[in-house]
Amino acid sequence: MKLDIIGDIHGCFEELHALTEKIGYQWQDDIPVHPDGRKLAFVGDLADRGPQSLKVIEVVWRLAVEKQDAYYTPGNHCNKLYRFFKGNKVQVSHGLETTVAEYEALSKEEQKEIRTKFMELYEKAPLYQTLDDKQLIIAHAGISEKYIGRTDEKVRTFVFYGDITGEKHPDGSPVRRDWALHYRGKPLIVYGHTPVKEARKIQNTYNIDTGCVFGGKLTALRYPELEVVDVPSSMPFVPEKFRSFD
Repeated sequence: MKLDIIGDIHGCFEELHALTEKIGYQWQDDIPVHPDGRKLAFVGDLADRGPQSLKVIEVVWRLAVEKQDAYYTPGNHCNKLYRFFKGNKVQVSHGLETTVAEYEALSKEEQKEIRTKFMELYEKAPLYQTLDDKQLIIAHAGISEKYIGRTDEKVRTFVFYGDITGEKHPDGSPVRRDWALHYRGKPLIVYGHTPVKEARKIQNTYNIDTGCVFGGKLTALRYPELEVVDVPSSMPFVPEKFRSFD
C-alpha cells in the first residue's frame, strides 16, 4: 500500500494543488492522479478559515466517493460543517463563517449539490481509517492505544478534539494532554488537528498539521517511506496558533 497522507487543508486549495504536484500527482479532469498508482489520504478538516473550502471538498469527494480512490477521515471542523448542513444549531464562528460565506454565494442548485456531496463524503467515512493490515491508523486528532478498534462517544471525542482535559487556555482553546508522548502501540498513527511548525514524529506517531491556514506549510507524509514533503503557505503567518513542545 502506497499512500500520501495530507494534513489539515482548511480550504487552502492552491497549496493542495502545489503539494500534490510536488509529490508526483498529475491533475487530470480537476483531480490529482499519480502515474504509479499511489493514493491520497486526508486527516480531515478540509474546510474553514481558508479561501477555497468548497473546492477542496469537491476534490476530496470526487477522489474518495466518486472514484473510491482515496481515504478520508473527518475532523472536528468537518463534523461542525456536517451539523450545519443538517440544519442543526451551530455557532457560525471559528472558521465556519468563511465556508458558509462561500456556500451562501452559490445558487440554490449549487448549494444543494455541494451540501449533498459533503454529507455523503462525511457519512461514508469511518471515524478513523485503519489501513495496511492494521499497521497504519489515520485519525484527525490522533487516537489512544486503548481506543483502537472502538467507536464509542469517548473515542469520537478523542479523535475529533484530542486528549482534552475539560480546561481552557486564556485564549479559550481547550487544554490537551500530549497523548503521543505516551503512545506505545504498534500501529503507526498519523494525525493533525494541533498546528506545529514542523511535522512532529514522536514514538510511532506523526503530527502532520503544519498550520497551512495560519501561514505555515501544507505537509504530506509518504507511506510506507515515511518521507515528509511540504509546500509553503500563501496565508499570513499567525505564530500564536502553533503549539510548542519545548
